[in-house]
Amino acid sequence: MLNKKVELLAPVGSMESLYAAIQNGSDAVYLGGKLFSARHYAHNFDYEELKLAVEYAHLRDVKVYVTVNILIDDEEMKETLDYIKYLYEVDVDGLIIQDLGLAYLLRKIFPDFELHGSTQMTVNNLPGAVFLEKLGLKRIVLARETPLQEINSIYNGTDIELEGFIHGALCGCYSGQCLMSSILGGRSGNRGKCAQPCRMPYSIIDYNKGNLPFKEWNGKYLLSPKDLNTLEYIDDIINSGVVSLKIEGRMKRPEYVAAVVKNYRKALDLGINSITERDKKDITQIFNRGFTKGIMLRDFGRDFISFERPDNRGILIGEVIRIDKKYVYIKLYESVEEGDGIELETVKGGYVGTMLSFSADKGSTIKIDNVSNVLVASRVYKTSSSKLLRKAKESFENEKIKYPIDMKVIISIGKPAKMIVKYGDNMVEAETDFVVERAERVALTEEKVINQLSKLNDTVYYIDDIVLELEEGSFMPVK
Repeated sequence: MLNKKVELLAPVGSMESLYAAIQNGSDAVYLGGKLFSARHYAHNFDYEELKLAVEYAHLRDVKVYVTVNILIDDEEMKETLDYIKYLYEVDVDGLIIQDLGLAYLLRKIFPDFELHGSTQMTVNNLPGAVFLEKLGLKRIVLARETPLQEINSIYNGTDIELEGFIHGALCGCYSGQCLMSSILGGRSGNRGKCAQPCRMPYSIIDYNKGNLPFKEWNGKYLLSPKDLNTLEYIDDIINSGVVSLKIEGRMKRPEYVAAVVKNYRKALDLGINSITERDKKDITQIFNRGFTKGIMLRDFGRDFISFERPDNRGILIGEVIRIDKKYVYIKLYESVEEGDGIELETVKGGYVGTMLSFSADKGSTIKIDNVSNVLVASRVYKTSSSKLLRKAKESFENEKIKYPIDMKVIISIGKPAKMIVKYGDNMVEAETDFVVERAERVALTEEKVINQLSKLNDTVYYIDDIVLELEEGSFMPVK
């Protein structure tokens, strides 16, 4: 691989997703505030949450990029700049923007604020990259349609950083530049309110003859792309010049973020050969519309589109082998657990779902209450795994990131108590605002002092070495 630091960039739509991303190994996260974001319907972050998110991430050596990536109306510009001033003051690491006018103003008003060109800028070639580099942007989020050969050309022809999507949902239109949402749904994707027309069913109509020439495509999801999955190809992407590997999914649940980040982190740290079939299955199980390598890796044609359904299809786990008046009997190809969600194919090409109230092993036959429009030989999918969701949630419920600190404490009668803490090349000193007294009854002991100072609770630090200079007979409040 090229000799450069590669960043794993995770999507964050809520504080829980922030914890999920960081505790599972992301180097950076991107998120949106309540204003001017292309994911208007995500939870997003208010002003106080933004500040807390930055503090949480920075304590764990993770960068935070904030999306201000819609086109800005003239009358909104002052409010936008006020908002960006707040982001600057709370130490956000970079802004992801689309509006060229906004970029021009920001270079004048906040010359040291790092700017990233959104994928909705549709930069897919060297001239576009050169233009943004001259405008003062540090990074481009490449259009998803940019092939690896072109990415390599941009990398060799500019000094601008390159960011590319490696996993998640894809747009049916070119690089997110969708007008169909505005026309059909009255909601603009370029204003953060995409109505997702590409996830709707369509038919191909011959208007001259007034018929449906391709009946097999009638009511199919002709514009709905599969989800991007490049887990086994990230070496190729990195070698093309991409410095930041971006996962899509600010609308997804925290468990999705945890599972996807965890496996890409593993592939980056240990190599793609470390990825097991179990890892691949987890990535598929957590959410998929079917997978494609994407246009970046020249995965064109019918394999790019999820014709049969626009939503999560889960994993095939069995088929219907018998139906009676009360029950549907399913032969299992995979084990299931209580709390798993399953879906069965119906006669009309739809799906009907239920949640299991029991567990069963691979190869066994289970029965569920009869449901209408299901036939013998209908396929059965597990769309939600209680075990996987439980493991994903456990991965971010407790702090796993810890940094070693050295501590020296001096406690002398008649003087303030003094503490010196060192982390790496950083050192800080502090003194109490009172003086240490001579004990009248119970004096401090080394054991009591060290035990109290070691209570760092859910902070990101642990004591690697502690030196205590304690004068005999000293007393100060333990708290």
